[in-house]
Amino acid sequence: MAFRGPKVWLWRWRRNPLRRRADAVEAWVVLGTWLVTVLVGVLAGLAATRSVEDGLARERAEWRQVAARLTEKAPGSASDHPATFSGDRVWGNVRWTAPDGTTHTGQVRVGPGSSAGTAVTVWSDLQGHLVSRPATAAQAQLRSSLIGALVGMSAAAVPFVGGRVLCGRLERRRMSQWDTEWARFGPLWGRKTS
Repeated sequence: MAFRGPKVWLWRWRRNPLRRRADAVEAWVVLGTWLVTVLVGVLAGLAATRSVEDGLARERAEWRQVAARLTEKAPGSASDHPATFSGDRVWGNVRWTAPDGTTHTGQVRVGPGSSAGTAVTVWSDLQGHLVSRPATAAQAQLRSSLIGALVGMSAAAVPFVGGRVLCGRLERRRMSQWDTEWARFGPLWGRKTS
């Protein structure tokens, strides 16, 4: 087991006769990489979160519930599948009137065996197109937070990986310099010890 002395903070910036210029360069690269990584990750995450929250809030404000009617009997029969489970629904054709007065048709999930003319509640955008139910405020906050975290981590990965690649190149260059110096001084050192 190797002996380790006390950990010295900021050792790459302290004066030391063994410190090379490459050590100081690597220290600044590591510091810069971490600062840029954190800054890019936080800013990208916040921007994505705000964008998603704004989009979902706009959907909540613009999308409306509309009363629609089945145009024909839905496939299946109600006795075969009790409509207690949301997975026990079938596609049915419906007709509704948009806020501008135009009539639209589309398909939505309804209970099996629903008769023609059955009232169904659907969601419509300002143009009268069918849309899904908008996210609630709590759902929107959760979605935007998750998307913001994913975007932030993804964006932060770019400068982090770039910094790691640069540090790897600096390390290879430093090892090459060590090999060159060892090849030059190694044989001289061996003669003096014999």
